[in-house]
Amino acid sequence: MLNIQIKSDSDIPASKQLFDQIQFAIASGQYLAGHRLPSTRQLAMITGLHRNTISKVYQQLEEVGLVESIAGSGIYVKADGNERGTELNSAEIVQNNIIKDSIDELLALGCTLNQIQDLFVAELEWRSRCLQQLVVTVPTRDLNAGELMRQALEQSLGIAVKLVPLHDLLTLITETNFGTVITSRYFIREVLEVVPPRTFRVLTVDIYDYAKELEIVKSLPPQACLGIVSLSEGTLKIAQSIVSSQRGEDVLVLTAPINDSKRIKALIHSAHKIISDPASYSAIKAAIVAARDDLIRFPEVICSENYIAEKSINLLKKELGLSGEK
Repeated sequence: MLNIQIKSDSDIPASKQLFDQIQFAIASGQYLAGHRLPSTRQLAMITGLHRNTISKVYQQLEEVGLVESIAGSGIYVKADGNERGTELNSAEIVQNNIIKDSIDELLALGCTLNQIQDLFVAELEWRSRCLQQLVVTVPTRDLNAGELMRQALEQSLGIAVKLVPLHDLLTLITETNFGTVITSRYFIREVLEVVPPRTFRVLTVDIYDYAKELEIVKSLPPQACLGIVSLSEGTLKIAQSIVSSQRGEDVLVLTAPINDSKRIKALIHSAHKIISDPASYSAIKAAIVAARDDLIRFPEVICSENYIAEKSINLLKKELGLSGEK
């Protein structure tokens, strides 16, 4: 799990370092819905920041819909309305108990058995229709993050997945009525503001937590140069902020989107290690080979794992009814 750290010698403001680290921890599933964040006093002791600064960061997180403040209790990671439970053991027994409990609760509310049957059938039919079209959506400002999600989902689910910019999503919903929208927790608030109830089903996935890559960052020697390559400019900005929070000016960080040949060239010539997303790995390796005659040393290229966490993929399969595998 990410250890929150603030580097005072970083060019990135301390408040942004803190915001980005907490946002990343939520988006990668390290802080689950209902997780209680440290109090401002506790976080001040951990980071050395003023409690007013931490309060402002918590307010920003609340404004983007990631956390909620409960009076007299604290700050908690907010559920997005589509939270999935943990994976089940003794599946048949547990499933039967869930069904029985659900029926008992509906009966207690005054529903008849026929009404309960209609409710179950309607829900199953709606979910079945929603499965007919699987859509990834993200804001246009980081459309390439959506492409990373789309590629990861298509590979893992084995079905076609369409990428639709958020500003086009309402048009698609109006035209097709039913489908399933998948997005990251980074964008869930914006997506829920667009999708009308009982049209498209909205599900979130957790991004990969980059634990292995963070260990590599920690192990870099002082004054090392780290390159980070991705399709997504948004991913690069968050990654740079996280690395800066962990190492400050002790490590030089160069970032480049894979389609920016000028930045890629500079990165290849300077970096000791390069961390690449799966979609950019082949291209960055090819770029190194093409520049081999001009290189004093060949940088080590490390391909990160799937953009979406494996556990999140497995839970999504269950949610969609595609597989019972763990």
